[in-house]
Amino acid sequence: MQEIDSATEERERLAALGQLVAGVVHEINNPIGSIVSNNEVVLKALDKLKDTLVTASTAGQAPPKKAIDLVDTLRSLASVDKIACERISAVVRSLKTFSRATDSETRLVSLNDLIRDTAKLIDCQYKRCVRLEMQMGELPQVACRPQQLGQVFLNLLLNAAQAIAESGSIIVRTRVAEDGTVEASITDTGKGIAPENRARIFEAGFTTKPMGIGSGLGLALSKRIVEEDHHGRIWFESELGKGTTFYVRIPGR
Repeated sequence: MQEIDSATEERERLAALGQLVAGVVHEINNPIGSIVSNNEVVLKALDKLKDTLVTASTAGQAPPKKAIDLVDTLRSLASVDKIACERISAVVRSLKTFSRATDSETRLVSLNDLIRDTAKLIDCQYKRCVRLEMQMGELPQVACRPQQLGQVFLNLLLNAAQAIAESGSIIVRTRVAEDGTVEASITDTGKGIAPENRARIFEAGFTTKPMGIGSGLGLALSKRIVEEDHHGRIWFESELGKGTTFYVRIPGR
């Protein structure tokens, strides 16, 4: 069984991000392409608008309807660009959460926000075949190491997406549990975990994924982060052919 030291943990974090790079690049390229295209139209429209207004001003006339139409076009393009920039900003913010070295500082965070940012990275890569549904309850802030818990949810969401062969759904739920802990659950409609593999699922080095897809460290690392570093609990329920749900509980404030 492979020991998980800090260097191994960092490699696993970067490996998980590496699997999502193609989807992130695609998600950023689309809105950037829209902005570049719109910018060309805006520049041409501004030239026409200037010529039209200069002509009207020279003749002592009010701005013609053509000028007003051009202003409306520019306003519409600006609105599209605003949405595109917001999409890029959301993806970049999510990437920043995981691009830094592991943060050893414990601080209060919103678990819902942490999961939403993580889910954006998964959605970039898998949105064509996986429908992601978020059912977020009202939660107190949690004292945690955000980068570490973000790694846990990235691992769980990535595993859930990879368990879905062609198309399916992932449902993320959060709530305050009966014992006062904060609970997050991630349910997929994938193939499920075979009974003979369930006892080893958190074992370092164990994986059922094809060569080159999984290292067998993600769940072992997640268990250590949740249970040893955050004094919480992680477990799962699975039905072969129907899917799996992973549960994470973290003490509240």
